[in-house]
Amino acid sequence: MFTVLIPARLASTRLPNKPLADIGGKPMVVRVAEQAEKSGAAQVIVAADAPEILQACASHGVRAVPTRADHPSGSDRLAEACALLGLAGDDVVVNVQGDEPMIDPALIDAVAHLLMNQPLAQMGTAAHAIKSVEEFVNPNVVKVVTDARGLALTFSRAPLPWWRDGFAQGITQLPAQPAPLRHIGIYSYRAAFLRAFPALPPAPLEQCEALEQLRALWHGHRIAVHVADDAPGAGVDTPEDLARVRATWAAAAG
Repeated sequence: MFTVLIPARLASTRLPNKPLADIGGKPMVVRVAEQAEKSGAAQVIVAADAPEILQACASHGVRAVPTRADHPSGSDRLAEACALLGLAGDDVVVNVQGDEPMIDPALIDAVAHLLMNQPLAQMGTAAHAIKSVEEFVNPNVVKVVTDARGLALTFSRAPLPWWRDGFAQGITQLPAQPAPLRHIGIYSYRAAFLRAFPALPPAPLEQCEALEQLRALWHGHRIAVHVADDAPGAGVDTPEDLARVRATWAAAAG
């Protein structure tokens, strides 16, 4: 049993009012919640920063809680929601981004179950195999390296693992072992850790790479990693992304 929390922020520089963007007749945040409800979650709740989001959720039977508008990150918003809901410290919470209307419910289940099966970890996340050199060297593609137990050693925008001999003349092929992994931005947490996470001091490595999950590793907490067979559908960040998702949704519905 686990809870899905969906952080939803009305302001967006690239796509204003993004959570309310229409996809097949419903707001995007509602579509995300509907996908999450297909998982094994005991409850799916939107953590909203604006009355408009609360209204949209209520109109479509989606549970939502109001949170402050000045949170610096989605994890801070979820920490407030977690406290408001009074979740027990050992409860598992999955953070599903509010701009992922095509998310696979099976991926949500897999990331939740990481914490049920890995007592060393306070967080869980996901990754998939990188297929091209272009993706491998792209700093916008975050890489993760794990240990033998599937726990994250580090995350980086740099090409990792670095194949010393194979890259001596430049990066023209991917290392075979260990295969490079692309991080997928979905997280599970133990509720007590989620509530405590915003109070951890920002880590120098986190600030250098601009990757918030490095704060957990810096302070000695472990992150379990589920390796998915395939890449998930892309999220919605821009008007072009929204047009693509609308077209995909219409094709599936029609």
